[in-house]
Amino acid sequence: MAPSMEEIKPKRVIWKQLDVEATNGVKIVRAQKELGAIIYSFIVPDCLSDEDGNWQAGAIATLIDSLGAGVNYLVTGILHTTVDLSISYLSTVRTQEEVEIEAKVLGPRGKLFLVMVEIRKKEDGKVVALANQWLDAVKASVTHLSKL
Repeated sequence: MAPSMEEIKPKRVIWKQLDVEATNGVKIVRAQKELGAIIYSFIVPDCLSDEDGNWQAGAIATLIDSLGAGVNYLVTGILHTTVDLSISYLSTVRTQEEVEIEAKVLGPRGKLFLVMVEIRKKEDGKVVALANQWLDAVKASVTHLSKL
């Protein structure tokens, strides 16, 4: 049985708060619509750290999802929903470190769009995470929400 709106609403508020926290402070360095790319700058805030003082993997994933969808909107002018997100975490980032994020639309594949997102440490260029994100112009409704 599908959850009621009363059950969903508190969870949606929490998800929106997490999304806002994970992307708060992101700055656009350069946007190139003709190339389908945006480069962002971000200083990892303390509120996104794990117990060791590193940037949380979940916060990285949230940022990738949001910024990948943003560059796709820049290119297509249509809001899309992530249908698949694959992330490789290659190194850690401490809080208060600056990173550069490049999000690039690689193009349509049928009715899906593929976006690549790469996060690098600003200081030394070391790759932090690489992601492939598949998006589709699906209108989400209560009946389409995950039961997870």
